[in-house]
Amino acid sequence: MERTFLVVALAAAACAGAALAARAQEAIDKATAAAFDNRMFAGPPGAKAYACFVRRYDANHLAQHPKQKVSAMKLLVSAEDAPEDKTTNYAFRLGVTYRHRPGNFDSSGYCNHAIATESGHEVRFECGVDCEGGGITVALSKDNKSAIARLGRIMVWNRDKPDDDAREALFAGADDKIFRVDRTDLSECAELVTDRQELAALRHK
Repeated sequence: MERTFLVVALAAAACAGAALAARAQEAIDKATAAAFDNRMFAGPPGAKAYACFVRRYDANHLAQHPKQKVSAMKLLVSAEDAPEDKTTNYAFRLGVTYRHRPGNFDSSGYCNHAIATESGHEVRFECGVDCEGGGITVALSKDNKSAIARLGRIMVWNRDKPDDDAREALFAGADDKIFRVDRTDLSECAELVTDRQELAALRHK
């Protein structure tokens, strides 16, 4: 049975709001949020925008981080205008492969508007996967060439298994808490998109 990211995203929309609302006290002003959007999407997002980040960890890196489970990561961040709400909606798709097991694993969900950390030194998106699916935070390097993804726990799905057998959790562990993934062409993230219309939009960016 084919599982689409749309199903996951709709589930996330139903309950992510409550989890993300708890951080409202960290909200930033519109100018700072717009500046972060410009950095993330290499310009104003407009009606629809994407940013793709990828990292394939080489043997040297993995040797230095023996407890790291993830051998490759892809992150697609999107922004879309919602005229009826007079706001912009943000979402993410995540793809991971593991170093000691086969298969491709994916996750997705919605992100809140950019917020600042308690120290105010970093602006980021906080993204969640349905009510119990954990999530990630997404910040940017100073040169905007990389995204910094942090996780504690996030649910992922094996693309090659039926829904009932596909879901599992990726826990941060000792070497899987922070990932630096590098900005690259949108085509590198096309495999994370299963909706045909959205895939067409991605390819025309």
